[in-house]
Amino acid sequence: MSVAPEQEPPAPEPPARAVDLVLRVAGGVVAVWAGVLAAVLALLFATWAWEVVEGLSGGAGKALVGISLAVGGIAAVVVLTVLVSWFAHLAVGTRWAAALAALPWFVVIVAGGFRTVEGDLALSGDNVLGLGLIVAGAITFAVMGFRQIVVPPAVR
Repeated sequence: MSVAPEQEPPAPEPPARAVDLVLRVAGGVVAVWAGVLAAVLALLFATWAWEVVEGLSGGAGKALVGISLAVGGIAAVVVLTVLVSWFAHLAVGTRWAAALAALPWFVVIVAGGFRTVEGDLALSGDNVLGLGLIVAGAITFAVMGFRQIVVPPAVR
């Protein structure tokens, strides 16, 4: 039995600042592209779902398909924007990281409202589902950004 205190093994060295910075920048780039991809997927879904609803004959079937596509699409957009915001926050590690995904998302959504040279239009004024997806995504990004800014950072 020894009187000398036992020595603890040395703590692992923290990662180098340069590696940490490179990983955060790479995470930010991935978050930006994830925001672009989320917006493109939302535009594609909104356009496809609206064409499906318009192609159906009137009646209860059209209403049921329209409501189910709207509810499913809005739920998917909310889940996708929460995941993209959460990833951006974890990857970059700052409170404003949700903006890295939200800004390109808004740019792509706004661009979807303009007619291309060929005459294509991703979101038209009569596409109620597309407008609902835009509102759901915008509100979700706003809530996630507000939550990340207001909640104090975890102590490490």
